[in-house]
Amino acid sequence: MSRSHKRIIVAALLILLTVVATIQLSRPEPISVTVTAVERGDVEATAANTRAGTVKACRRAGLSPAIGGQITLLPVQEGDRVEAGELLLALWHEDLQAQVVLAEQETEAARARAEAACIQADIARREAQRLQRLEESGAASQERIDQAVSRAKSSRAECASAQASAKVSEARMDVAGATLARTLLLAPFAGVVAEINGELNEYVTPSPPGIATLQAIDLIDNSCFFVAAPIDEVDAAAVAVDMPARISLDAYRGEQFPGRVRRIADYVLDREKQARTVDIEVAFGDPQQTPRLLAGYSADAEIILSAHGDVLRIPTVAVMEGPRVMLYDADNEVLKLRDIKTGISNWDYTEILEGLEAGDRVVTSLDRPGVEDGAYAVAETGAQ
Repeated sequence: MSRSHKRIIVAALLILLTVVATIQLSRPEPISVTVTAVERGDVEATAANTRAGTVKACRRAGLSPAIGGQITLLPVQEGDRVEAGELLLALWHEDLQAQVVLAEQETEAARARAEAACIQADIARREAQRLQRLEESGAASQERIDQAVSRAKSSRAECASAQASAKVSEARMDVAGATLARTLLLAPFAGVVAEINGELNEYVTPSPPGIATLQAIDLIDNSCFFVAAPIDEVDAAAVAVDMPARISLDAYRGEQFPGRVRRIADYVLDREKQARTVDIEVAFGDPQQTPRLLAGYSADAEIILSAHGDVLRIPTVAVMEGPRVMLYDADNEVLKLRDIKTGISNWDYTEILEGLEAGDRVVTSLDRPGVEDGAYAVAETGAQ
């Protein structure tokens, strides 16, 4: 090769290097992005509460005596477990107890009078029957027989009257007992005494109509709990009773507990305008997996509307309006906008029906400045 040819080749290489260097220098600084690979896995469509839900006991009652009075007996303390029918509180009732005793004695006397009247009626009936048999032999006059029959009828009426009076006395005794019972507060179900508003010798007054006052005793059945939470009215139509759900509790961070939808409210709440919600109730599932719960815990409920297994999926944060994604071309270090077709989704993953293949890498840091179609980019260290 002649010296002139070598000079031409060297000059051409220098020009090429100059052009490449110029291009590299004029090329914009690449932006740093986080990416993730399209993979196969499970995707669920879910509906979640719009505001924090609340753990509630299946049975909870604010109890107070039916009448006002002075507390003379308070055998329970806050935190005590009681059985159904156990005495929780008693008001002063000596006067009512005396009325019960009086009613019992009056009832006993009325029963005795009824018994005596009925015995007399039976004697009069047998006497009338005996005289009627003697009439055949002429040993008894018709007048005497008529008198005996009349006495028998009268005695029978007196017996019936005395029995009715005895029943009235029994009813009066029941009334006295019911009045006395209103001074006793009994547990309607087994549970734990959560709160007591009252002390011995204090006077309690029942709530007047339309005016709420503190209940004397707050009783909670701590054997059964559920989560009550509001969901957006848009999601309510897709929710059905007995759908599976996952429950999260602030008190047990990082844990989720299985549940089932047990109730959907029959109306929409519009207390917050433009944020209409429907209340749902989710019961806890396996008792063995349910932790120790307290009524009032804050909770979230995620209802599983449908589930697809072994499908293409990407993080939901990578999906743009359209729907579209920002694809990362690792070979050319450039971003490419691509249209996709999606299926079901949740906060974590979105199902991909068309537009992507397993292994494609999509950008998840869409909120960073400069992330746009055709932009130069580099994947952050450690990104997929």
